[in-house]
Amino acid sequence: MAGRFAPSPTSALHLGNLRTAVLAWLMAAHTGRQLRLRIEDLDTLRVKAAAEVAGRQLADLAAIGISFDGPVIWQSQRQAAYAEALASMDTYPCYCTRAEIAEAASAPHGDGYRPYPGTCLRLSERRRAELAATRPPALRVRAEHASCTIHDQWAGDVTGVIDDFVLVRNDGVPAYNLAVVVDDLAMSVDQVVRGDDLLSSSPRQAWLARQLGGSAPQYAHVPLAVNAEGRRLAKRDGAVTLADLAVGGVSPAQVLSRIATSLELAEPGEPVSLPQLLSRFDPTALPRRPWVVT
Repeated sequence: MAGRFAPSPTSALHLGNLRTAVLAWLMAAHTGRQLRLRIEDLDTLRVKAAAEVAGRQLADLAAIGISFDGPVIWQSQRQAAYAEALASMDTYPCYCTRAEIAEAASAPHGDGYRPYPGTCLRLSERRRAELAATRPPALRVRAEHASCTIHDQWAGDVTGVIDDFVLVRNDGVPAYNLAVVVDDLAMSVDQVVRGDDLLSSSPRQAWLARQLGGSAPQYAHVPLAVNAEGRRLAKRDGAVTLADLAVGGVSPAQVLSRIATSLELAEPGEPVSLPQLLSRFDPTALPRRPWVVT
């Protein structure tokens, strides 16, 4: 049994990312699980600095006391596993652009995701051949509007109708939903702690896990860290990374204290360690509102 933290090496971790990592560590330790680390670098395969960014992320996690069990898993090294899983699925090529999907699909979910209306599933062979000559296809799974319910630690039961979502993008890169499910199954991950902006994708991923012969993990979606305007925290919001905060004299220990305070596990300014926070940790008592970082 294991939990996991899975950053993408695109930029330094900010306070919201670090807070999620702390919660992932606490949830895993509280339930007697290992905590695994996965670097989700499929979107950075052509970025030379990805390994360097990942190294800084690991250093920042270590600086606030987070350690991991087992080897670091890099998605870029797991292409064969994704291809094997893909071969077992019922898929079809999709030539739709994002604009075409937006025009044809129903209203987007709260996270902006638009369920696919099945346009390319109904193409004639002639039309499919015409489109194949003009653009590379993505690959979609044939889900036939299945329904899947997951249980979240804080949100409760969440049910979603499964559209024919993308498994491989039109640039040939495995899609997020495929990669994370295949990796979680391979890493024995049965606890997923992440931002609640990903909650609506969980039924799709749980359904796919079952199609691949596995089980859905236990989910715990964390309220996001936001800026004073209520928008998701980003580097443009000022000193929100360890490096930026260090310039202003804020140490990693003080950052951990600040995160602990946001989780109502410490008083403002109180020096704390992860083992101390674990002794105080009660998942049912965590605040359920976004953390406003000012």
